[in-house]
Order: sequence, then structure tokens, then C-alpha cells
Amino acid sequence: MHEVQLTEQLYKEARRRATQAGFSSVDEYVADVVNQDLHEPVDDFDYVFTPERIAHLDRISAEIKSGAKTFTMAEVKEHFEKKREAWLKKHTS
Repeated sequence: MHEVQLTEQLYKEARRRATQAGFSSVDEYVADVVNQDLHEPVDDFDYVFTPERIAHLDRISAEIKSGAKTFTMAEVKEHFEKKREAWLKKHTS
């Protein structure tokens, strides 16, 4: 495995974006960003929509159509802001 050096400011921004995007680590986020950059232009998203993901999306759609709880953007934003705050509290000090 290889190491990449980031300035403190760049690392903090990467950590913030990783948290917002739901990545479990900055390493995972940076690897995803580099991977996406290496495969641009991304006009074809077929590689993202695997049969498993499509089945998952179909299940979610069916649940929503049958009256399952949905969330407003404000509720989603609040949820992830709380997650971010908890993560920052745990990983910075």
C-alpha cells in the first residue's frame, strides 16, 4: 500500500467531505476521488448500477410507493450534520 501526503488544510477539507459523503475514512474518500478522476469522463454510469444496487433501489421505491416513511432534505441534512459532529468529536481533539 502507498502513502499520499496532504497538507493539514487539505486533509481537514478531505475529512469534512469524506464525512459528508458517508465514507468511513479519509483514505477511502481520497481513493474514490482518484478513481473517479482516472476514469473520467464519466458519461456512462452503467458500472455503478450493478444488479444488486438496482434491486436495492427497486426495494426502496416499492417501500416508498407503499407508504413507507420518507425524509425531507432538512431531515437528511440534520441527520448527517449530527453524524459529522459526532465523528469530528471522536476524531479531533
